Amino acid sequence: MLNFDKLTLNIPETTKPRVVIIGGGFGGLNLVKKLNGKDFQIVMFDKQNYHGFWPLLYQVATAGLEPDAIAEPLRKMFDEDYEDFHFRLVRVLGVDPVAKTVKTMIGDLHYDYLVIATGTKANFFGNDQVQKYSFSLKTIPEALNLRSQLLQSFEQASITVDPLFRESLLNIVIVGAGPTGVEMAGSLAEMRKHVLPGDYPGLDFSKMNIYLVEGLDRVLPPMSPEASAKTQKYLEELGVVVKLKTLVESYDGEVVTFKGGEQIRSQTVVWAAGVTGALIDGFPKEIIGRGGRLMVNEFNQVEGFADIFAIGDIALMRTEKYPNGHPGVAQPAIQQGQHLAKNLRRLIRREPMTKFDYFDKGSLAIIGRVRAVADLPGNIHLGGFIAWVAWLFVHIYYLIGFRSKLVVLSNWIYRLFTYERGTRLIIRPFIRKDDKVAQDFVVKNEMS
Repeated sequence: MLNFDKLTLNIPETTKPRVVIIGGGFGGLNLVKKLNGKDFQIVMFDKQNYHGFWPLLYQVATAGLEPDAIAEPLRKMFDEDYEDFHFRLVRVLGVDPVAKTVKTMIGDLHYDYLVIATGTKANFFGNDQVQKYSFSLKTIPEALNLRSQLLQSFEQASITVDPLFRESLLNIVIVGAGPTGVEMAGSLAEMRKHVLPGDYPGLDFSKMNIYLVEGLDRVLPPMSPEASAKTQKYLEELGVVVKLKTLVESYDGEVVTFKGGEQIRSQTVVWAAGVTGALIDGFPKEIIGRGGRLMVNEFNQVEGFADIFAIGDIALMRTEKYPNGHPGVAQPAIQQGQHLAKNLRRLIRREPMTKFDYFDKGSLAIIGRVRAVADLPGNIHLGGFIAWVAWLFVHIYYLIGFRSKLVVLSNWIYRLFTYERGTRLIIRPFIRKDDKVAQDFVVKNEMS
């Protein structure tokens, strides 16, 4: 049992400027890598002790990869070679910009420079019922919950004699046709065709429906119309039912109801319909902009605060080229983290900071084996095998750690020739908190 009275942050006193970073994602990670511990004391807070490669979460959820293949311990990444760097596994409760302190569960810490790099969380647009019963895909625990739910549904479908219940178990509804939704739908479609019939020979998987629901008029809205058209073609070839201009009104855990009245029976709804900033208490509402993000200037300074910065998905930097802020992908966070490190060094040398200028390296999305789309600089649009190879290369390159690169690459090569997914394990059953029947069933099953 934790005794909070005996815990402290235990950060040594220093005469150097102290940079406190909240969040160990792409932005915070690259900031630390480029900062010099000889000039600063660097403190990072995060509620988890690892950095995750979130673009591959859907592969954890669909039994393609294990969690440790896409995550690396933060302490391993910043070992003794990083001078005066201190990581603390702690939840941040808020900030006090006047006192220049960060408030945590085990004490407060004074900062000279504060960097908010907390990223985003799922946005349910105020629909509490959908939030309660659907599955979001923003963290490794959420991916494992979804994996358990999917595998449990197939197990239950194989032993029920109720056709309506079986239908609801085999219907999967994915809400949101951005990269996460598209890649999830493609992965599930390949499982349905190549993997599940071998695991469950008594089930007719021609009756398993995968629905991809999007409120706008095309899939992959952030990408080019050419990429959207190719993606929809690939999805339909895989048997995914694409429903455009369709909005979810409610979901009670058993039936999805769309605006207009249409209903689909489903035990599994994946919510990939939007994100909002993972805000920290202590900032005035006036500087919280579109998408729940902190408004920043072109130096990543939070509006109204010279010593507080925000980078990555939590930062809303409006420019002529990006009037609604930068895209919510890894590259802006990586580049902003690296650029902010240079500006912090310029600040302590009393030199003027330089403006951030985002270099768009393009966008990629995969829709299953040898099916992918790519929008590259120079108005270049690729599809099919070439885009798929590009997607593989980029994702291997940005994985952290040689072991992760090797594990993921070997998994992908193996699956290329066999379609096999070797991680179809229900490590811990997923049970909704209010499902007393399922809770009793699991207890009795484990006792027998």
